[in-house]
Amino acid sequence: MNHLPLIIKREYLTKVRNKSFIVMTILSPIIMIALIAVVGYLSQLNNNKTRTISVLDESELVTDIFQNTEHTKYNLLNNVSLDDAKTIVEEAETYGLLYIPKQDSIDALVKHIKFYSKETPSLSVISSLESKLENRLRDVKLQQQGIDLEKLTASRTKVNIAQESFIGEKTSKIDSYFKLGFGLAAGYLLFMFIIIYGNMIMRSIIEEKTSRIIEVIISSVKPIQLMLGKIIGTSLAGITQFVIWIIIGSILMTVVSAFLGIDLMQQTPQNEMMQKAMENPEVAMEMQNLVAAFYNLPIANLIIAFILFFIGGYLLYSSLYAAIGAAVDNETDTQQFMLPIIMPLVLAVYIGIFTVIEDPHGTVSTIFSFIPFTSPVVMLMRIPFGVPIWQQVLSFLLLVGTFMLTVWFAAKIYRVGILMYGKKPSYKELIKWIKY
Repeated sequence: MNHLPLIIKREYLTKVRNKSFIVMTILSPIIMIALIAVVGYLSQLNNNKTRTISVLDESELVTDIFQNTEHTKYNLLNNVSLDDAKTIVEEAETYGLLYIPKQDSIDALVKHIKFYSKETPSLSVISSLESKLENRLRDVKLQQQGIDLEKLTASRTKVNIAQESFIGEKTSKIDSYFKLGFGLAAGYLLFMFIIIYGNMIMRSIIEEKTSRIIEVIISSVKPIQLMLGKIIGTSLAGITQFVIWIIIGSILMTVVSAFLGIDLMQQTPQNEMMQKAMENPEVAMEMQNLVAAFYNLPIANLIIAFILFFIGGYLLYSSLYAAIGAAVDNETDTQQFMLPIIMPLVLAVYIGIFTVIEDPHGTVSTIFSFIPFTSPVVMLMRIPFGVPIWQQVLSFLLLVGTFMLTVWFAAKIYRVGILMYGKKPSYKELIKWIKY
């Protein structure tokens, strides 16, 4: 009789009814949203504060570039010495004093500009001031050299090479960033899912071994059915937990924004600079290219491939975790077997980052997208760049075939290992178990 559905049901219900599982399923999104809310609240307190910066411009070259914003006010000081300006700023308890001395040349001037403050100033504030001064002093220097700024501005040319395939498909550099971003997100999600729930499968097997429950179960169930039941049941429990996290997190985020008045998109000095950048026609055009790049992605292909390779990759590595759990008696002994499992995943991520983005159809990228232990990550990174369907199908079939072969090997280890106690096996002994 096929007991697999019963084992899956038992494993799933055992996991979701576990008190620690229930507590962490509810508590994890609450803790995460609470941390986000605290950071948002503290940032809001910090950014609601208006910074008043006093400016002493003895050079009289940059006075008119300082315009007040929502969070930054400029107080121009005239006809006062530097010492008097420092005293005025300290008594008024303003944010700081920007001092631009008078020098014989622009090159000498830039070396003597200073910002005085009681405490270390914000990096965004200093960067904003530096940007303003650099732009103005560059223009002043060009004018002193007799260069017409209007002609210089009109002569500037930006080259943006249009990319198009021989069959007429248009792409851009931004498309590549979007494609790489999808691949990295998919690889990271798969990596975390394998680590979290693969370890859960391994611990579950170790617990049943140490409690000797496994001796009763194995008398009526085939080892391979028991192992597959644990893998599938734990996977379903993990998916359930993820869905609950998303639902609770979305609800809590809405509640926090509505009732606590915390706006994570509030005005900050960084947002002010971003808004000013958006007023630039070139930046606005780049944002339009970003939207176009998103719609250029093969969304349907990505979704289907993500589901198939995610499931295949997780099942492949889960069977290895199950074999490790069967081979040892406690979690301490698992460390010697973990490196061979983690290394292919780490290698896949590095291959994706350093080769796929540079040459998605190169030899290295193509080969590793067919190797089952790296294909779930590398192939997902390659697909946005346009991978033939036959390559995707072949890679997935190799992944499924390797999973079945791995399950067969893992079941061999599982069959012997689940009844072994008090001994830490070596790699040589594991090979003997496979031959039984």
